[in-house]
Amino acid sequence: MTAHDEALALIRRGAEEILVEEELGKKLETGRPLRIKAGFDPTAPDLHLGHTVLLNKMRQFQELGHEALFLIGDFTGMIGDPTGKSATRPPLTRDEVIDNARTYEQQIYKILDPEKTIVMFNSSWMGEMGSAEMIQLASRHTVARMLERDDFHKRYSSGQPIAIHEFLYPLIQGYDSVAMRADVELGGTDQKFNLLVGRELQKQYGQEPQVVLTMPILEGLDGVQKMSKSLNNYIGIAEPAEEMFGKIMSVSDDLMWRYFELLSFRPLEEIAGFRRQIEEGANPRDIKFLLGEELVARFHSPADAVRAREAFVARFQKGQMPDDMPELTLAVGAEGMPVANALKEAGLVASTSEAIRMLKQGAVRIDGERVEDRGLVLEAGFTHVMQVGKRRFARVTTA
Repeated sequence: MTAHDEALALIRRGAEEILVEEELGKKLETGRPLRIKAGFDPTAPDLHLGHTVLLNKMRQFQELGHEALFLIGDFTGMIGDPTGKSATRPPLTRDEVIDNARTYEQQIYKILDPEKTIVMFNSSWMGEMGSAEMIQLASRHTVARMLERDDFHKRYSSGQPIAIHEFLYPLIQGYDSVAMRADVELGGTDQKFNLLVGRELQKQYGQEPQVVLTMPILEGLDGVQKMSKSLNNYIGIAEPAEEMFGKIMSVSDDLMWRYFELLSFRPLEEIAGFRRQIEEGANPRDIKFLLGEELVARFHSPADAVRAREAFVARFQKGQMPDDMPELTLAVGAEGMPVANALKEAGLVASTSEAIRMLKQGAVRIDGERVEDRGLVLEAGFTHVMQVGKRRFARVTTA
């Protein structure tokens, strides 16, 4: 695989869509550093892991030698992004925008390389635009085209009001690309319409159109709604290490893979290896520990990640385990031992059939996590606290 192919493979990782990939290839072949734009409205003071999906992609572009343009939409933030909204969103005050923008600048360098990052504010050019120029900008798009956007179309069809200023939002976001001379713009899948407006405006202003790269929307802790502070299903990147680790451990085993795909910097081959381990019987919790430690280390430090894991285990154990809990070693061999057999060998149940019954009832916990999978296999080299019901405990080391 050539260096060009490797670059494209890295850029494609986790991406939903690249419009147009052939154009991106040509831009990369020029050998010049590309200007990679991503815009963030300072609607809340803290960035969360959902925001970092775009930041991670920007970091990858930086590693390939390109320049990140981190746009803080302080001007558009006072309009309010109508994307996905069923009603007009109240705009932020100037003071709210400034306060939130200040915290963004403090947080982004946990991911981005400061030497290859330019922080920009769209008030720098929009604040200087006069009313005549704004009218001229508005003349470059039609109401019919605006109503092609899904959320506008739904609101119009259902009789919900759409304020005129909301139509300005996609235009201003698109004009940002003109002002910044962006080569590539990143955004969530819900931003596709706005990103394509940027392409069209660049053409009208005589620029080479930007490539649009959309990234999936990261689900929040509930696994259903997109991660959002307003829905309280988020993990803030400025949260304390222990709180961040605990939230990551709370995600479902299925959602864990989504987080690995969009948030982890581990090679895809390594993540695929984790999947195989679980298919072969490894405890998903042990793999989730690795995800938690990686993310906490990124936003805090490796030492904080270790302490957060230890604190997580200690919180589970505190006040729940008897002082005289039996400790034993089970010889599980290279193939491991089915969880039902391990429960029996540890003396926590009288038979494997009772163990299966307890598993079905949700009465079995391993290291504080409820286990219902009868196919789970315990591998050698780990120490687990096993619990059946409220009173039966054992600390089991597998060898």
